[in-house]
Amino acid sequence: MAIPADVTAQAARLRSAVSDVVPARTDANLIIGTWNLREFGNLTPSWNATSSDSPKRDWRAITLIAQVIAAFDVCAVQELQRNTNALRFLLARLGPDWRAIASDVTEGDNDTNGERLAYLYDSTRVQPSGLVGEIVLPPAAGDPARQFVRTPYAASFTRADVEFILTTVHILWGADPSDRLPELTAFAQWMRDWNDRPNDWNDNLFVLGDFNLDRLGDPLFDAFVSTGLWAPTELNTVDRTIFGNDNTTNYYDQIAWFSTPDDESLLTNLTYTQRAGHFDFLPHCYPTLTRTQTSFRISDHYPLWVEFHIDT
Repeated sequence: MAIPADVTAQAARLRSAVSDVVPARTDANLIIGTWNLREFGNLTPSWNATSSDSPKRDWRAITLIAQVIAAFDVCAVQELQRNTNALRFLLARLGPDWRAIASDVTEGDNDTNGERLAYLYDSTRVQPSGLVGEIVLPPAAGDPARQFVRTPYAASFTRADVEFILTTVHILWGADPSDRLPELTAFAQWMRDWNDRPNDWNDNLFVLGDFNLDRLGDPLFDAFVSTGLWAPTELNTVDRTIFGNDNTTNYYDQIAWFSTPDDESLLTNLTYTQRAGHFDFLPHCYPTLTRTQTSFRISDHYPLWVEFHIDT
C-alpha cells in the first residue's frame, strides 16, 4: 500500500517530535507506555476520512498513532473494541517486529462498552515470558458474582533477562467518584496480595492504564496508593486528557509499582531513571480540527511513558 507523500511527511515530523520528548531506546533501558485510545475498533479504509465517513479514524490517523507507540518497548492499550480492524492496521504500520497480546471482551449486560485490553510490544526489545491472565476476584460474602466490569489483564515480559509483569485496567467510570471507589480499592488490594504471595509468579509487578483517578488527597487516589503503589512524581503535573486544561483535577491514567513505607522501590534489576511524562500529540496531528474532532481520530487521552535502567 503506497503511503501518500503528505502522510509520510506528517508522520516524519511527528516521529521527530516524539523523539524530543521520549528518551531514545538503548541497550540499557526499558520504556513502558500506556495509552487509552478512544473507541479503538473499526476504521475508515481511506487516507482522508470525509465528513460523511464513520468512524473518523482512518489510515492516516493510525499511521500517526504508530509513530508514538513505536517510541516504547511495550505499550498497554485501553478501549480496544471487539472489532479489530484498527488494531490490525496499527500492527501493520508498526512493522513486522511488533506483536499484540489482547484480552477478550467481557460479555453480558454491563458497562464494558465492548472493550478489550491489549499490549503492543517490539519483539526485538521485549519478549513474552509465559504468564497471561485476567484478574478474577474471590467470592465475596453475600455477593459471589462480584467482579470487575472490565477484567484487568496481566502479561509477563522479559527485557535483557529481566522479567516484569504488567497489569492493565480500565476502571469503571462514574460521574460520582464513589461509583469508582469499590473497583479501584479491590484492584489495589488484589495486586498487593499478589505481590506479597511467596512462591508465586510475581516479579516486578506494574499496574498501568486508565484508573479514572482524581488527584492527590482525593479518596480515589488514597485508595490507589493505600496498598503501597507508587507512581512517579514526574507524572504529577502532566495532563491526562486533551480536555484537561487544569492538571490538578484528574489523575486518570497511571503507571505505578510497589514500594516500601519508606518509598524504597520493590522492583528488582529495574531502576527508575526519574524520567517519565506524557506526549502532547495535538500540535502535530490535526491542528486545524477541534479537540473533539481529533479525539475520534487519535484519542481523548495522552499517552504516558516511564523509563527504567536495566540492572544486569
